[in-house]
Amino acid sequence: MTPVRQQYLRIKKQFPDTLVFFRLGDFYETFDDDAKIVASVCNIVLTGREMGGDVRVPLAGVPYHAGESYLAKLIQAGHKVAIVEQTSDQLVNG
Repeated sequence: MTPVRQQYLRIKKQFPDTLVFFRLGDFYETFDDDAKIVASVCNIVLTGREMGGDVRVPLAGVPYHAGESYLAKLIQAGHKVAIVEQTSDQLVNG
């Protein structure tokens, strides 16, 4: 399992009823069931990403500079959303 996946799952466990917008570079990424919801509500492509050990998880991402409009759609549809910035690998593994 990748450090990103470990960090994401740790955060998601803390907020199980909240969609997690996880910042990776220039995008807010969503994974698993969150990705399915975001893709459906925001009418964006649902894809997948390898997360270590030949595990591929659902993924839907939006550019961070356009995040506000997607957040508005999700909130208007009744969803709670958490915005998360990724920490360094040292913090993930430390």
